[in-house]
Amino acid sequence: MKSKRPKPQYLTAGGKRLVVLEEAEYERLARSADAWEPDLPQPNERGNYPLEALTIALARDILRARRKLGLSQAELARRAGIRPETLNRIEQGKHSPSVATVDKIDRALKKAEKEEA
Repeated sequence: MKSKRPKPQYLTAGGKRLVVLEEAEYERLARSADAWEPDLPQPNERGNYPLEALTIALARDILRARRKLGLSQAELARRAGIRPETLNRIEQGKHSPSVATVDKIDRALKKAEKEEA
């Protein structure tokens, strides 16, 4: 059985076509988009995780800290002095960053946390 979805409403502002959503639907979509995190790989038969699990754990830590501070990827990347594409790959667990890059991200997160307080 198909769920009945309301037909979207569109408007144009500043030359861009926009979709109008009810606030509750926007909040639901924002929460579901924000809930995504890379999955940890499964442990082997002895219960040990592969080395790539460290990359995923680091990605989750960075992702959670950035979201807690309300920073976008672009803003954190700018503050850390790295490319947004690099931060995106790190947060997805697709790239294992260097110690120097992790240090830049960590310093940017700590500075943002102090500014928030």
